[in-house]
Amino acid sequence: MNLPNKITVVRIVMIPFFIAALLIDFPYHQPIAATLFVVAALTDSLDGYLARSRNLVTDFGKFMDPLADKLLVCSALICFVQLGSVPAWMVIIIIAREFAITGLRTLAASDGIVIAASKWGKAKTISQMIAIVIILLNNWPFSIWNIPMGTIMMVIATILTLISGIDYLVINRKVFRSM
Repeated sequence: MNLPNKITVVRIVMIPFFIAALLIDFPYHQPIAATLFVVAALTDSLDGYLARSRNLVTDFGKFMDPLADKLLVCSALICFVQLGSVPAWMVIIIIAREFAITGLRTLAASDGIVIAASKWGKAKTISQMIAIVIILLNNWPFSIWNIPMGTIMMVIATILTLISGIDYLVINRKVFRSM
């Protein structure tokens, strides 16, 4: 197993520790959870960079890297619902989009079509990561008009999630025609 794939596996292994730090009340559990999330999120950029720059792209990495990202984000969002930090409807939209686009990619792959990440998909991911970190940091650095920054970012992330999902479906509608 090459280094980028090992980093991806480490990201997946970090998820239960992140969840435990988030949900179990002990001194400094929230900053620890935030740190674990940020480190795990940053490994996504690192493993991708290493894989591309060193020509170490593998089928395992192509499959596991996006799965690790989805597991990390979905774990955080589901925990936030349990903690009452994020409304369930936002999390349902985000998770439903992930399932839909993963299904679309799987269907396309069966026809030899690769669906690359779009600018909307990248914006969606970045907004979700920022929203999660802000919520983990108790809406630091501030609120706008007495609306917690985490709530504002979750609304933005949810909107970008919808836009990116629709964008993928429209641009790749040819995949459905081949059925």
